[in-house]
Amino acid sequence: MPVRVERVAGAAFLAFPEMVALLTSELSGRFGYGAVAPALTVDGTAFSADAARWYGDLLYCPDFSVQTDADGSPVTPYWSRTTLIEPFLLRFDSIGEAANALRGIQRNWAPYQYTCFRRAALVQERLPHLSLRARTFPAEIPHSPMGIFTLLDAHTILASARTSSALPAGTLRFEEDHEGPPSRAYLKLQEALVMARHMFGTAFPGAGQRCFEAGASPGGWTWVLRQLGAEVLAVDRAELAPALMADAHVSFVAHDAFTLAPQDVCARLRCETVDWVLSDVICYPERLYEWVQTWLASGRARNMLCTIKMQGAIDWSLVARFAALPRSRVLHLNYNKHELTWIHAG
Repeated sequence: MPVRVERVAGAAFLAFPEMVALLTSELSGRFGYGAVAPALTVDGTAFSADAARWYGDLLYCPDFSVQTDADGSPVTPYWSRTTLIEPFLLRFDSIGEAANALRGIQRNWAPYQYTCFRRAALVQERLPHLSLRARTFPAEIPHSPMGIFTLLDAHTILASARTSSALPAGTLRFEEDHEGPPSRAYLKLQEALVMARHMFGTAFPGAGQRCFEAGASPGGWTWVLRQLGAEVLAVDRAELAPALMADAHVSFVAHDAFTLAPQDVCARLRCETVDWVLSDVICYPERLYEWVQTWLASGRARNMLCTIKMQGAIDWSLVARFAALPRSRVLHLNYNKHELTWIHAG
């Protein structure tokens, strides 16, 4: 049979690993989308354009319309690592036909596979090379369009050239350092800084820059900032790891970080404005929002980066208030769990 490309309605969402429940909860709570049954099978599921259906961790919703925000960016679920905005079916006979058809649409295609793994790998081998290996921090994310495809069976691909992420299948992984950082939280900050650069063009913290980290213990984020050469004021009730406590470029203060006024922080850092204000504090999102507002109103923070820790049910109206702050974005990182990350670029 000849190769056929068939546009299908709706959108499809690729959940972060082990976060299917959070994705479906967000679709219901944030978007008002109807209840979605959990995935019952992991392979051999026939495609249906009549109802929402799972294909591995990929949820196809035929009646979901992706809207855009004021900047023209697609509004998609945070717990979807990438969204297939304009999905289509590709029906083919041979591996070569499938690869040629995808290559004729655009250059970059990332795989997500839950079935027909060998056949999918053969298709990927015939597409332009795309590195799927872990990256070295600091990294750059190209702005080139990134498509995604998945085999539904031996002769059918579900794909979209237009997606919500420039990352392959929305995935960003770093080569891990198992000796230097005092906690794995450092990976979260590395990813957030890379995303800030990608979204806003924000430079990484560096030599001569001053950073304030609230709730810094044991020091995973401070470690990243020091690796980049920045000066750090680290505030927490518990001390940092010994190596950081001995670092001449780290000033530690035992205190409730949220009660330090911006002018007091600047005085300790000997500056008028702080280059980066950061928080990975476990606190209620309402308190974090108030703290963020205090800093924004002060005009003393050039860039801010905070983890929004979810406490029970998610207050989507509050998340929307974070997202609505000027020059800000809310996103879910690959290294986030039941939390979101808010980034503000000054």
